[in-house]
Amino acid sequence: MKLYKYILFLVFLCGVTACTDLDIAPINVVTDEEIFSSESGINSYRARLYSQMPIEDFKYSFERGFNHFWLVDPLPANTGESLHHDTNGVREDKESYWEPGYKLLRDIHYFLETLPEWKDRANYTDTQINTWTGEAYCIRAITYMALVKRFGGVPLVLEMLNYPETPIEELQLPRASEAAVYDQISEDLDKAFELLPESSHSSILNKYVAAGFKSRAMLYAGSIAKYNDIEWLDPNNGNTRVCGIPADKAAGYFKQAYEAAKLLEGRYSLYLKDWKAGDKEAQYNNFVNLFFADDSPENVFIREYSYPDIVHGYDAYAIARQFMVAGYTSFFNPTLDFVEMFDGFPKTAEGYIDVYDGSGYYKMFDNQMQLFADAEPRLRATVIFPGDEFKGEEVEIWRGIYKGNVGSGITRLLPADNKQFYEETSVADLLYTSAGPDDQQTVVTLPDGTQMNAAGRSGSFYDNRAPALSGFTIRKLLNPDMPAGQVLENRSDQNWIELRYAEVLLNRAEAAYELYLLGETGADYVTDAYNCIEQIRERAGADLLGSAGALNDIEIIRKERRKELGFENKTWGDLRRWRVQHEEQRNRTYRVLRSFYVMENGKWFFDERLDERGTVYDYNTNMYYRKIESGDLNKNPKLIQNPGY
Repeated sequence: MKLYKYILFLVFLCGVTACTDLDIAPINVVTDEEIFSSESGINSYRARLYSQMPIEDFKYSFERGFNHFWLVDPLPANTGESLHHDTNGVREDKESYWEPGYKLLRDIHYFLETLPEWKDRANYTDTQINTWTGEAYCIRAITYMALVKRFGGVPLVLEMLNYPETPIEELQLPRASEAAVYDQISEDLDKAFELLPESSHSSILNKYVAAGFKSRAMLYAGSIAKYNDIEWLDPNNGNTRVCGIPADKAAGYFKQAYEAAKLLEGRYSLYLKDWKAGDKEAQYNNFVNLFFADDSPENVFIREYSYPDIVHGYDAYAIARQFMVAGYTSFFNPTLDFVEMFDGFPKTAEGYIDVYDGSGYYKMFDNQMQLFADAEPRLRATVIFPGDEFKGEEVEIWRGIYKGNVGSGITRLLPADNKQFYEETSVADLLYTSAGPDDQQTVVTLPDGTQMNAAGRSGSFYDNRAPALSGFTIRKLLNPDMPAGQVLENRSDQNWIELRYAEVLLNRAEAAYELYLLGETGADYVTDAYNCIEQIRERAGADLLGSAGALNDIEIIRKERRKELGFENKTWGDLRRWRVQHEEQRNRTYRVLRSFYVMENGKWFFDERLDERGTVYDYNTNMYYRKIESGDLNKNPKLIQNPGY
């Protein structure tokens, strides 16, 4: 029986409803005999640990934290990947992971310390004990990773803390150094690698999953050592560096990341079942399907969902408005800034989308998709363009209808930095626009007698909470086969791929190039990085680099990572570990792309500008380390607060 079935059983047993956090009953409601004396009991405990792993998946958001039924304030709305109607600037995660993290650590330590007592009593094999112990070490490492990347150095608790047997003063531990936490993560993942089996179902931890997570964690540690400028010492604990890692440790961490990633070579591969060289449609379908394929060679570790027991609401929250069934949608509206990272459509020398001709007039297109006809397939599989097809329908996204004369051309409606609504400007008499959805729209009669809404069924409009705010909506991870009537909250059950081989290749490439930049020898790091990146770009249908010499900047690898892993909740951590978020989001307003239909000639043009809502992002450097809540500080007088709070 797959482990996730035990998770489903626990959810049912504990009465978790659609509107309740995942809060499984504490371990003391049953006896050790009931849990540890049988394999089924052990599996129920393992399922508890798996279900509480801090995975930033479909059910994670800054507003609610982990494992909440309602997706609020999604991560991509905080990274520049997308706009969200309820996100009006930089946010911090409101739900502190401090207490939940240490509760999970206590469960792990209870398991690690109790399991050996039952080996002989329950006749467990060495293989069983090793596997279960390795899983516990791996989950402990993942838990500490969730803590350290938010808070920096945290107290390292590596065994059960028993009160009142032990005086409370001895249980109140100070914060360890940030480096010490990463070193413990590395040690735990090495133990997991030694103990775990080589293969398993992709929802169950194995030794190569542990290696994949190590490649991620050590890459994070290396980046902090190299790029972090924030140093915070604990004077009450020998001036331990609780925030920041010495720069001379960077190479060692990058080397660990590189070597861990290499362990997965030959064990996993990129999904290419539907891929064909030179066939953009096949490449598009391949990238769509990789997130739904059974037994994909790319899936290193997944979190399984299964209707009706364990579900999420991603489709209902993310789908374009015209497919809305009940009150949500359009939570993810990719910014033009994100779209411009990709290849295959006209750009200026500065890399911005080019929608103007040599005279400064808008370029005219026969249909909305014409502008993106040659876009790289991975982009189309990530973002729904205006006029593209989804679920057998044309996705209607436009801002308005131009009713003026075309003449020799149409000049820019407004300056690009003008954030006012079109209907509030001097160009209003040239446009039909709408403030709201279908039943609130102006219906325009075209010259041929047909009628057309002033804005499409999916946007763009603003007097409603579910429009295509940016001129795009999300495609990635949406289930193309879900019937329209089932696009409801807590009805989706596609799996979350927490770790896929593409990320491992990106980890390897970045670690290798960082080692090259640090002057490390021992391998041809640039060629290795190039080979990893080229595999990903070829699968994506992107322009190939062509030679290792073209890989001449770490930004090429970072950009590739952001494109490949966009909307998979990895960019938030990347921007923070590279220490670039305060630069990218310094008084930043993201850009959008508006399409307009021209009544006179039946063509379309595109207008690029800043987000009309005028939302400004301004990230402060102190946000790289999260505030420790006062309640947690009050419980332990040996803790010090992070800088800036």
